[in-house]
Amino acid sequence: MRLLLAEDEARIAADVSAALTGAGFLVEHVTDGEEAWFRGGTEEYDLIVLDLGLPKLDGLTTLKRWRGAGLSMPVLILTARGQWKERVEGIDAGADDYLPKPFQMEELIARANALVRRSAGHGAALVEAGPLSLDTRQMRLAVNGVPRSLTPLEYRLIAYLMLHKGRVVPSGELLEHLHGTDDSREANALEAIVARLRKKLGAATIETRRGFGYIIADGP
Repeated sequence: MRLLLAEDEARIAADVSAALTGAGFLVEHVTDGEEAWFRGGTEEYDLIVLDLGLPKLDGLTTLKRWRGAGLSMPVLILTARGQWKERVEGIDAGADDYLPKPFQMEELIARANALVRRSAGHGAALVEAGPLSLDTRQMRLAVNGVPRSLTPLEYRLIAYLMLHKGRVVPSGELLEHLHGTDDSREANALEAIVARLRKKLGAATIETRRGFGYIIADGP
């Protein structure tokens, strides 16, 4: 899952980036509100983690601009401002969740995963489709109850398809959520990952719709 982290404190940003990357997210980091506003308005993210005390453009104004432009991606606010009035102001501005500093990385990861699941229409941490079972908390995938070992890229791809099961996901969308703006965004690389997953999970697990994209069926 592709995530934008807007945090100007270097130490916090490094710790959060490492934790979220380890939890299966593709993290892109910006350090000021203007860059966050631009990136959030021009790129597609599964989640934005936003600090309110950003330079150039504060986080609350950034959030209001996104929502004013009709952008609905989930936003998790991180801030040292812990007073209830400021929490209410953030939620009223369109934040989906609020985590005051200091916080435990485990809680951040749990909240991030929950927001991504809910935005895709899944309330529970366990997502199932036919023989596949995805545990988003443990980052584990099983086929008929048997765990499968996956690389980080393989996990991100299958997790994205599982969270969007029943929908044909275009190749460009998959590439963007796998690699972001990285130069490695090539269709051939995507096909290679899909081929590896089919070997591990079963040939019929991921269906190709030529000219449209890939789909995991929502059912047996």
